[in-house]
Amino acid sequence: MAAFSPRVFSGMQPTSTLHLGNYLGALVNWVAMQKTHDCIYCVVDMHAITQGLDVWGGPAELTRATREVAAAYIAAGVDPKQSIIFNQSQVSGHAELAWVFNTIARLGWLNRMTQFKEKAGKDRENASVGLYDYPVLMAADILLYKATHVPVGEDQKQHLELTRDIAQKFNNDFAERIAELGLGTGDLGYFPLPEPMIQGPAPRVMSLRDGTKKMSKSDPSDYSRINLTDDADMIAQKIRKAKTDPEALPSEEKGLEGRPEAENLVGIYAGLSGETKAQVLGQFGGSQFSGFKAALVELAVGKLAPIADEMRRLLADPSHIDAILSDGADRAAAIAAPIMRDTKDITGFVRRR
Repeated sequence: MAAFSPRVFSGMQPTSTLHLGNYLGALVNWVAMQKTHDCIYCVVDMHAITQGLDVWGGPAELTRATREVAAAYIAAGVDPKQSIIFNQSQVSGHAELAWVFNTIARLGWLNRMTQFKEKAGKDRENASVGLYDYPVLMAADILLYKATHVPVGEDQKQHLELTRDIAQKFNNDFAERIAELGLGTGDLGYFPLPEPMIQGPAPRVMSLRDGTKKMSKSDPSDYSRINLTDDADMIAQKIRKAKTDPEALPSEEKGLEGRPEAENLVGIYAGLSGETKAQVLGQFGGSQFSGFKAALVELAVGKLAPIADEMRRLLADPSHIDAILSDGADRAAAIAAPIMRDTKDITGFVRRR
């Protein structure tokens, strides 16, 4: 039984500025994966417009944010020569394959998607069809490149399961046609069933103002997060102002229970240093927060300020970023085109020869 060639696909939306949570939760792993996998990293601008203009900010903001997210990828260490970096809308196959998959996916499947319910809120009748259909486009994003592995957070696991369901149903519905055309991969079908990529316990980065809430770019307080565009002074200021409690740091992880702000700052230190929480507490257990925050400031500034500096350098030359995105789109399209042609042939579309 033949196997699919391993390939990683992942992406982020260009809505607002990326922050420390995006860096520790995704970008650090993306950079590491380049050494072991063929990687495609997309700026998913078509997903960004599925919510209201007030969320994604309109055309000028989408252009700016798309370049900024691409700059963040590169500044964090994603190599545009080694990996493919592009924005989704430059490869038409994403939309084309999504339409084919719209005929494969079932309403019952989409009705179970919890993220739509959360984002649409109580006024679901006013949500866009695009927001409802977002998971089908995500399936197309992945399968357009026959990606076999997808690094996903908890909030996207359900969507990846849907991707697998769509791939399986396509393979089953068109099994005879796939065999007739000789387009299957052994007895695995035409599309792979992509696997979630779990890179160990990625730190769950919480708000600097409330350790019970996830760090978010939608939080109205800029002091709740460290943006990847923040300079050294701003990073230091935000950490010094981060909410804590009056107790000293414990010497063991069990002592962090019921202390969300302490656990969050220790987790951030661990994520940035590459250590475990136990190792961090072994070093700082018994310390007051003033001393620990000073050490965290030094570590965070050392790791994050160079990323912000490099992003500013890249963003000063938008044409350079556009050239990287264009080159990435050409390379992505070269992978996608034969897969899209096969899909049309399997489906029975008469296409230009």
